[in-house]
Amino acid sequence: MMRRNYWLASAGALGVLGATGGILATSLATAQDAPESLLPPGFDDPAPAPTPTPPPTALPTAAPAPGSAPPVTPGNPAVPAPAAAPGGLPPVPTLSGDELSGLPSLEELEALTPDELDDRLGLKPKFDIPPAARRSLSQVGLLTPEEGGLATASLGKQPASLVRAILAGTKKPMVSRWGHILVRRALASRLAAPDGMNPVEFADLRAGVLNRMGEFAVARAIAQDVDTGNWDTALTSQALTSYVALTDFNGACPAVRLQGGVREDPQWVMMQAICNAYAGEGALAASQLDRGIENEIAPEIDLLLAQRYAGAAGRGRRAVEIEWDAVEDLTPWRFALANAVGEEVPQGLLNAAMDGPNAGYFARSAAAAPMLPLAMREPWVQTAAQDGILSANAMVDFYSQVYADNAIGGEAGTIARSLRDAYVAARTNDRIAAMQSVWGEERSYAGLITTAYAAARISPAEDLAGYSGALISSMLSAGLDRDAAAWRGMMADGSMGWALLAVGTAGAGSADLEALDTFADNDESADGLASAFLVAGLAGLDRLSGAERESMEGALGIDLSRTTRWTRTIERAAEVQNRTLVAMLAGLGMQGESWSQMTPLHLYHITSALRRVGLEAEARMIAAEAVSRA
Repeated sequence: MMRRNYWLASAGALGVLGATGGILATSLATAQDAPESLLPPGFDDPAPAPTPTPPPTALPTAAPAPGSAPPVTPGNPAVPAPAAAPGGLPPVPTLSGDELSGLPSLEELEALTPDELDDRLGLKPKFDIPPAARRSLSQVGLLTPEEGGLATASLGKQPASLVRAILAGTKKPMVSRWGHILVRRALASRLAAPDGMNPVEFADLRAGVLNRMGEFAVARAIAQDVDTGNWDTALTSQALTSYVALTDFNGACPAVRLQGGVREDPQWVMMQAICNAYAGEGALAASQLDRGIENEIAPEIDLLLAQRYAGAAGRGRRAVEIEWDAVEDLTPWRFALANAVGEEVPQGLLNAAMDGPNAGYFARSAAAAPMLPLAMREPWVQTAAQDGILSANAMVDFYSQVYADNAIGGEAGTIARSLRDAYVAARTNDRIAAMQSVWGEERSYAGLITTAYAAARISPAEDLAGYSGALISSMLSAGLDRDAAAWRGMMADGSMGWALLAVGTAGAGSADLEALDTFADNDESADGLASAFLVAGLAGLDRLSGAERESMEGALGIDLSRTTRWTRTIERAAEVQNRTLVAMLAGLGMQGESWSQMTPLHLYHITSALRRVGLEAEARMIAAEAVSRA
């Protein structure tokens, strides 16, 4: 009945239009009778119709032989044409029972996310970079040789198993600030992978060492130098570690969205939700996190922090209340997300984390977190400086910001004011007193780094010889060896200042054995470690003769001739003049939490190998640091 009414209405409408059309046609015909055409004669005459071409005459065909099949023609009823699907579509393929059983049900399809559906349909892209813009894996890294990096092909002929063992075995930070700087330079160099090693694996191993050293920004840069489509599971894991440590969750999204459901661990699921939120799929992100809370895939605090972070991308501004009462420990994920969303971490949790086994990680991560208050970051910045992550210039910049904020008091404000006085005080003694305030009673190495450039502004004088040890140590912490060398002859032989100049400056020549004895007699370090380091450094720099070395080894009870697998390997690397391999082996031998874990034997072989491959400046700085911090 409805269809009939529709057609009746349509017919009525057409009738009205027909009547109106007749009136319009009559009016138009009347109007056309009046004016004359302005076109020239023949211009608007219709063109003559073309003469039709007669069809070609069919050629006679031979009759089929008796008993043969009739010719195949479209009109031959004996040969039926293939059946076409309705509407001219291709025929529907026939699926077997096994194939039909593998198809998802309607409910399963409705539950799939867009990424999962793309995976099922094979629509997910394999790369996020156009083919013309993809980068080669022949060289991966940041520093070319022209920019201070090590030789690109230096590891090309080395056994992959050896390089893999060195990098996988470097599991801790270095005890030496200058050793850290050297290893960072080697790992950040633009290098070709060793023969037999996948370049992606090589990048993963390097990023792993950098993460364990606290060099999260450099580790992230190494990962980013490899196209995301080439990342394997290991490199993705190291990249995520650096992204989380830097609170750069959005930076990981290209890899997370490209790889989709390659992982199912809770952190990956939360990262997927965060990345979906910042890709404009807020509803999907909210449902993923809600489902995660419902299924308890992770502690509630982790999911709530992820909800807060993901919610910042949408318009809903969904309120998420963070409760820390039931939280027993602080993890990198919680620390980073709390910092990112401005959620204050309870002081008890923070103190426990800074006293726990991962204290170094949290300190190095927080030191570079710009969203944290300056006063809160100050002790962690000192840790990063001692480790070699932050330079002396960076320390001056940091305390300049502290000084500019009048609201910051306490120890951080005191150090900032003292550092300013170390530069601008009128009298030399006042400037030295200000530096001593920065160093503190225990003369922290971070304080010495902070005042390095202020110490270099002090003119050498014999009446300041009593301060020479600390001033020279401060200058050498930043590599200001030429400024330190100006103090030669201003202090007594056998003093700390003399010892630092003997190993830390170029052209110092052979050491005075009598002065060495004096230094050893006055050494107050535990077990005479400073004296042992001094002898090992001088021997490695070839500033002791064989007889002098044997004499001092006997006096101090050390043996620098003992060999191990590590000593033989680094000696062999030095023989073939491989700087990169020597630097990596030096890092392997300098792992530890304090200088008490360093041995004179390791220091001797490190300084000796570095000197022989042309890295004497680095060898001198490491030796001087060892004597200063013993």
